[in-house]
Amino acid sequence: MDGAITILLVDDHQVVRQGVRAFLDTQPDFSVVGEAESGEQALQQADECVPDVILMDLVLPGEIDGVEATRQIKKHSPRTQVVVLTSYHDDEFIFPAIKAGALSYVLKDIGPEELASVIRKASQGEAVLHPRVAARLIQEIQGREDFSINPFNELSEREMEVLRLIAAGSSNAAIAEQLVISEKTVKGHVSNILSKLHLVDRTQAAVYAWREGIVRRDP
Repeated sequence: MDGAITILLVDDHQVVRQGVRAFLDTQPDFSVVGEAESGEQALQQADECVPDVILMDLVLPGEIDGVEATRQIKKHSPRTQVVVLTSYHDDEFIFPAIKAGALSYVLKDIGPEELASVIRKASQGEAVLHPRVAARLIQEIQGREDFSINPFNELSEREMEVLRLIAAGSSNAAIAEQLVISEKTVKGHVSNILSKLHLVDRTQAAVYAWREGIVRRDP
């Protein structure tokens, strides 16, 4: 339909996509133009369809999660608005997703009509945040007298080790081998580091480590 809001659904659960799509298809001003079950597929579909709005889950299979997919999509298609639709409202998901460029953040317990309203607002550039998410963002802003974070207070000793290795250019596999831990555990540490320092990706983490003197170049 000409003039309809075009939507891309990104979720690794087919039953969720089918349920959401079944409702969206009943709305005369919506047009679902694609579905993706991974971050990689989301990037491909977004590039092909250039949708007005993407409903983005955050926990996805593969190397590209919802946060990284959001970051890359917003970089290549700033006009596309990303609405996070997830079951998670923890800091480790909220802050990276918003920093990556997500406009809205709602939970999967949202009602159908409310979701439709969120999509329509997103198409106009209006943000909607779940009350819990909005509360966390407000608490974070009000609770910080300035925007500096002391990583030595925020990060555990093991997380500092991982951050130093990230800054040295080590991959997750290399970090796992050096610290004699599983690669899954490394991914967990990386996620916690990004969340605690409010960073988007490993590159930012590496830059942060060098800038803050956590690692130093030999004279």
